[in-house]
Amino acid sequence: MESKKKFQTKEQLLYRLQEGISFGDGEEHTPESYMEMASKFSSEWRQAHYPHHKGKNLKVEDKGQNKSQHNDEDNMTPENLERDYWDLVELNSHQVTVEYGNDIDTTEYWSGFPLSERGRSMNGTKKEEKVNLPEPEFGSEDYYKETGWNLNNIPCCQDSILRHVKIGINGINVPWLYFGCLFSTFCWHNEDNYLYSINYHHKGAPKQWYGVPGTRKDAEGLEKVFKNYLSMKMRDVPDLLHHITTMFSPRLLQQGGVPVCKVIQYPGEYVVTFPRSFHGGFSMGPGIGEAVNFATHNWISFGADASERYRSFARASVFSHDRLTSTMANHLSEQTNSSTCEHLLKELYRVIDEELKLRQKLIESGVRDVSADINLPKNRLDQLDEESADYDDKRLCHSCKHVCFFSAVACHCSQSKVSCLRHSHYLCRCPVNKKYILIWSTENEMKNILEATRQHCENLKRNEELTKSEKMTSPNNNALQNYQPLENTPSYYVSNDQQNNHEMTRAPGALRDLKLHQYDDIPCRAITKFDAHTTNSASPNHSVPSTTTPNIVEVIDESPAKKIKLSVNAPATTNTHSHASIMPHSIPSQQ
Repeated sequence: MESKKKFQTKEQLLYRLQEGISFGDGEEHTPESYMEMASKFSSEWRQAHYPHHKGKNLKVEDKGQNKSQHNDEDNMTPENLERDYWDLVELNSHQVTVEYGNDIDTTEYWSGFPLSERGRSMNGTKKEEKVNLPEPEFGSEDYYKETGWNLNNIPCCQDSILRHVKIGINGINVPWLYFGCLFSTFCWHNEDNYLYSINYHHKGAPKQWYGVPGTRKDAEGLEKVFKNYLSMKMRDVPDLLHHITTMFSPRLLQQGGVPVCKVIQYPGEYVVTFPRSFHGGFSMGPGIGEAVNFATHNWISFGADASERYRSFARASVFSHDRLTSTMANHLSEQTNSSTCEHLLKELYRVIDEELKLRQKLIESGVRDVSADINLPKNRLDQLDEESADYDDKRLCHSCKHVCFFSAVACHCSQSKVSCLRHSHYLCRCPVNKKYILIWSTENEMKNILEATRQHCENLKRNEELTKSEKMTSPNNNALQNYQPLENTPSYYVSNDQQNNHEMTRAPGALRDLKLHQYDDIPCRAITKFDAHTTNSASPNHSVPSTTTPNIVEVIDESPAKKIKLSVNAPATTNTHSHASIMPHSIPSQQ
C-alpha cells in the first residue's frame, strides 16, 4: 500500500454493462490513491442513499445469525447493495461510472503472497540449501512462502497439470491482482481453456459472486441467453463472452432455464470455480483480491472441449492443448492413479486417431508428404517453455487458429501460412498438387506414446487391484464395522474438542465416502455445513431466490486464511526451435 507505482484502471459504465461494449481507460492510481477514491465513493453513496446508516462501514451480518434480523432498508447491507446494483445495471436508475483496477500483473507490480524460495512458483527463487528441508511449520514466515494455498504456488504444485508450463502466462500461472470499489464488476465469463480458478480476497469489503454450473448444458444455456439479447453484437463478435465486458442479471438467466448460484466472499476467504463454469459479480466497496488458474487431471476433457470451442470461432488458445497432453504422456511416472491416467489415454487416442486418419486422407487426395526430404525439428515433450510457445505461435492454422502440433499443410504460394489437417481446403485456391504436408511427429512416434500410456494405465489398475486385495485380507480391516454415526448437533463449525468428542453431525456424503475409502490409510475428516449468507434482496425482481444457493462448505484447514470457501459452480531432444519461420527453405518440387 506504500508503493508509489501507478497502475491503469478501466472505466466501467454500469448503465451500459448489458451492451457488451469495451471498457475505456480510467485514471492511473497508486494503491493508496485508489483506495482513497474508492472509500470516498462508498461514503458518498452511503450519505446519498442510506443517510440513516449506523456506522461508516458496510453493515455485514454475523455468520451465525439469522439474516432476517438485518434486512434493514435504512442500512447499507449486502442485500440492499445487491438491489442497488441491479437497479443501476438493469433499470439505469442512475448513470454511474466506476473505476476497476483489474488484471494487474503481479510480476510487474505486486502480489499479496510471498514468493517461494524452493522453486515452487513461476517467479520465485530456488535456494538449494532450502529445497530438501522439511516442510515449514504452520504459521512461520516460510510456510506462507511455500504452502500450496499461496496463489503463486498452486499452478505449479504437484498435482496441477500447469506445472509443465514453464513460461509465465499472466492470469494463468502467474496471479493477477484486482483493486475494486463499490459496484466495480467482474463480468460473466469462464476461464481460459476452461481451467479451474482460485480467487483470494485479501482485504476490504465483501464481493458478491454469481455462478453457473460447468455442465455443457448450463454453459450453452447461458450463451443462448446472451445471444437472445445481443444477437447482432455476437454475430460480429462471436467470442464476446471472452472479452469479459457484459453483465446480465441472474434473473434473466433463470428465466432462460439456467441455474444460478450466489455467494458472498469475505476477506480471508477463497472462492474456487470449476472448469467451464461461468461466473461474475461485483464488489461492495473498496477491496483487493488476487486470482490464478490451475488444473487437476480430470480437467483434460474440459480442455479438449475448450480447444474445440475456440476452433469454432477462430480464437487462439493461451497454450497448445495437444502439446500439454503430449508433455504429460512424456512424464507418465507422475500418473499415479488409473482413473486420471485414463483421462489422458482417452484424449490421446481421440487426437491421434483423428490425426492419422486425416493425414492418410490428405495424402490419398494428392497432398504430398515431404517428410523424407526435409528435416523439421522434433516436438519438445519435456516441458512447455518460452521457446516452445514461440514456435507454436508460428504454426497456427490460418483458418481456426489451432496450433498445428503434430503436422500442418502448406502450399508453394506462401512461405508463412499453414493450416491444420481439418482446414487445408481453406488455405488457398491452389490445386492440391501444389500443397504438401509438414510432419513433426511421425505415425510411429504417436503410436508409441499411445501404447506407453495404455500400458501404464494397465499397470496402475493391476497395482491398485493388488493393493485392494491385500487390504481386504488384512486382519486390521475393521474400520467400517467399528464406525458409529454421530449424534445430531447444529450444522455449524464446532471446535476441535467437540469433533474429538463426536458432538457433531457427519456432513452429507460422509458415510458414503467413509465406505468408499474404508481400505485406504487416509483418515476422513468431517466437513460441516456452512451458512452461505444468501441474500434476499428487497426487490424480488433483481435477486436470486434462496433456493439457488450453491453447495457451500467451510473447510477448516491449516491455510493462510484458516477458512476456505469452495463454490462448486459445480525425452527432451537436442533439436531446437530457433528458426525464424517453421517453413523449410527448400521444398522439393513435384516430380
